[in-house]
Amino acid sequence: MADASTTFEQQKAAVKKIPLVANNRKFDWITTNISSIVEDRTPLWWWIAITITIPIALMGLLCIGYQISTGVGVWGENHPVGWAWDITNFVFWIGIGHAGTLISAILFLTRQKWRTSINRAAEAMTLFAVVCAGIFPGIHVGRVWMAWFLAPVPNNYGIWPNFRSPLLWDVFAVSTYFTVSVLFWYTGLVPDLATLRDRAKSRVAKFFYGVFALGWRGNNRAWRHYEMAYLILAGISTPLVLSVHSVVSFDFATSVLPGWHATIFPPYFVAGAIFGGFAMVLTIMIPARILYPQLKDVITPQHIDKMCKIILLTGSIVGYAYAMEFFMAWYGANQYEIWLFLRNRVADPIICEHFLHIPRAPYWWAYWSMITCNVIAPQVFWFKKNRYNLWVVFVIINFVNAGMWFERFVIIVTSLERDFLPSSWHMYHPSYVEILTFVGTFGIFLTLFLLFMRFLPMVAMSEVKIVIPEADPHHHTEDSHVGVEAHH
Repeated sequence: MADASTTFEQQKAAVKKIPLVANNRKFDWITTNISSIVEDRTPLWWWIAITITIPIALMGLLCIGYQISTGVGVWGENHPVGWAWDITNFVFWIGIGHAGTLISAILFLTRQKWRTSINRAAEAMTLFAVVCAGIFPGIHVGRVWMAWFLAPVPNNYGIWPNFRSPLLWDVFAVSTYFTVSVLFWYTGLVPDLATLRDRAKSRVAKFFYGVFALGWRGNNRAWRHYEMAYLILAGISTPLVLSVHSVVSFDFATSVLPGWHATIFPPYFVAGAIFGGFAMVLTIMIPARILYPQLKDVITPQHIDKMCKIILLTGSIVGYAYAMEFFMAWYGANQYEIWLFLRNRVADPIICEHFLHIPRAPYWWAYWSMITCNVIAPQVFWFKKNRYNLWVVFVIINFVNAGMWFERFVIIVTSLERDFLPSSWHMYHPSYVEILTFVGTFGIFLTLFLLFMRFLPMVAMSEVKIVIPEADPHHHTEDSHVGVEAHH
């Protein structure tokens, strides 16, 4: 028993010795190398990338303009499929935006120090994803000039659509989430903007970084107020992680439509949002780590390993939710629910047609793509060597990205495509306008992220410096936070 206890203590001590910043880097190295991403000459690959993403974004905006000027008839929606790619893409982007708040707020409150290297990029990704998500409800109303009814205007004349509608709850939830996320992101940026201000060589850069640094000088009083504000915003943000996507799930769960009215939707949507959000963080940070070699000592294999474990955990929760949907349909003995799952989603042409003699479901390919990408593919992360292999990680997380889109498509379209009356059944096929609009949102997202990489520090320098002494007890330490900023 003593030997086992000794072995456990040795393993525990070995884990503690793993540094969060590799190669025993000092404070001045962090400042110089992270700032150099912003200060150095713009690399050629950045110009090539933004030359590709801007036309894609403009193509999406052009399709949005065409849809507004012509009408929603340019989409492939029909009766009974009144919601399709528009709401699918809305929920997809909102889900991606959850990882930033999770990393920044919940991991901060639980004192998970490994978040410091990735939280800045994840927060920026959150804001850009919410921008992309906000496009679709606005254009889905058809008459965009009437979208102002979604704002909290006075209700004296009874013009508010419906206070009790979950769609209206979305407006409050998403706008609150976006506002708090902007404040949280900007608050964390202030010390690093002051660093760039002090290092800036041109007057233009010094002026703009100085304005947004809010006169930061890094004294003890400034740090005290900064930490209090950051803690308060983290506390405010934490409930949003649970509430925002729960509210989005209420769009479906509060209805009486088979396939939608499920009480498991709120936790299932939250887990799925974290699942897809972390996958998108890795999708962005792995190429950034390759393109900027100095990030390899800050974003280490340990960070990637931890994110893969979270993806494995949340993917297993999502898989459990898929199984529970079937169980509740069977246990509730609801013939419409059972029929929807078997005849509209699951029945594939190989097993069901040949052995169970059930006609194949019209969207079987979407359902099984979802299961493959979200449940089966992440299981490779049970093995440590796969979590440390960047090629394997990059392939699997892109499976997850695709699978999360298929999940939203399956929930929305397959539940609507076959109404209670067979005369109302109608297959949905997306139009080129819908497809190009969705592709265009990726152009918007990537363009905004490239601009973020170019003009703002991708890594929170001040936060990374704080965890260096904890990672390596022999590393030289400074007295108070003032020392963290001393190596500009």
